[in-house]
Amino acid sequence: MTGPAPEASEIEARIGSKVILRLVVPCALYILVGAIDRTNVGFAALEMNRALGLSSTQYGFGAGVLFIGYMLAKYPSVLLYEAVGMRRWLAAITLAWGIASASMALVGNEWQLYALRVLIGLAEGGLSSGLMLYLSHWAPERYRASILAVPIVSISVAQVIGAPVSGLLLDWQNPLGVEPWRLMFVIEALPAFALALFAALYFPDSPARAPWLNGEERRWLGANVKGARKEPAGNGNGAGDGARWAALTSPLGWVCAGIWYCILASNYGIMFWLPQVVKGMAGLTSTETGVIVALPWAASGIGLLLNARHSDRTGERYLHVALPALAGGVLLLTAYLLGPGLPGLAALVIGGACTGCTVAAFWAIPTRLLKPGSLAMGIVMINMIGSLAGATVPPLMGLLKQQSGSFLPPTLLLFAVAATCAALCLVARRLDPHEAAAR
Repeated sequence: MTGPAPEASEIEARIGSKVILRLVVPCALYILVGAIDRTNVGFAALEMNRALGLSSTQYGFGAGVLFIGYMLAKYPSVLLYEAVGMRRWLAAITLAWGIASASMALVGNEWQLYALRVLIGLAEGGLSSGLMLYLSHWAPERYRASILAVPIVSISVAQVIGAPVSGLLLDWQNPLGVEPWRLMFVIEALPAFALALFAALYFPDSPARAPWLNGEERRWLGANVKGARKEPAGNGNGAGDGARWAALTSPLGWVCAGIWYCILASNYGIMFWLPQVVKGMAGLTSTETGVIVALPWAASGIGLLLNARHSDRTGERYLHVALPALAGGVLLLTAYLLGPGLPGLAALVIGGACTGCTVAAFWAIPTRLLKPGSLAMGIVMINMIGSLAGATVPPLMGLLKQQSGSFLPPTLLLFAVAATCAALCLVARRLDPHEAAAR
């Protein structure tokens, strides 16, 4: 068992606070808007499926096909980030996904839906990998999980904000005569255009260019934060001796990728199908459905921050992923079996909190274990494997729903994914050399 983490030094605490305020919170806005534009198709489906004549299988494929583009763009996007710097890279991809997301309002059939979803994935594919890599250049070890938690929790916040707003827009009798689901896509894409301009004007490309750090703080980051320093060539850590690809041959790296796959499979399964589950179970309006769907994500955001802080305080990572993941799977199944009513809603909210709170504690694992030379490729590899979850699980849930006529088989699938996640965490714990030394 890993012992408590050492107390942060005064300069480490000062830098951690500055980084959270000046970089982490702005980065979180991009994750938030991207998550809304990526997942609002789940609410559009309440009307879009009928308007376009989509079956459950066709909708599930349309929801998941985004992640094919998402996966293909991961590595090229990170290479572009490394080549042109944070500001120009983030501005370009944000503008591109805003255009693609707004174009969803023009969809007329399933093939246009598939094509635009792939384009959104291509535009946004490198966002999470690039921001994780960027923030790793600024994150002191003592604050690593908490720094990574803030942008990640914005995915939950996106559902808390996006679900009620999407529901309201679907119920809005707008004066323009446009189908509400089409107008929803346009309105929810607009923030991306403002964020593209903000990115071009605001973000420093490296700690050396941050005007809000003094000389002592820049030197401390360069000496103590793994991603902020350049490793000498030939020392086993640099990219020049092949270490850039070391994550591809590491068993622990692949187990981490499997864990991330399971985490995203659970989260995207919920995101893309929960609105239909809730509305089908309770017969609510779109607005009421949005409010109910927001509750598990609100709980998830709170749980994520608390879990990340406790993981930082104790220095333990693996059980902070395994136990909430397993509890989330059990509670989601329990919520389905209980059905409409307060007990089922309570199980759904707590299950959502458990499912979503694993993410920040997880990312503290590979960013700690991977060497500087292999960090970029390792993050890309893990994210690419995770993208397969979005491309496979929502379509599989749609197929199971269409063949069975019930949401029970898809719910059982999410339970199995959660159990697998917990098991892989225990495997990774045994493989981790830091844990082995502690034992």
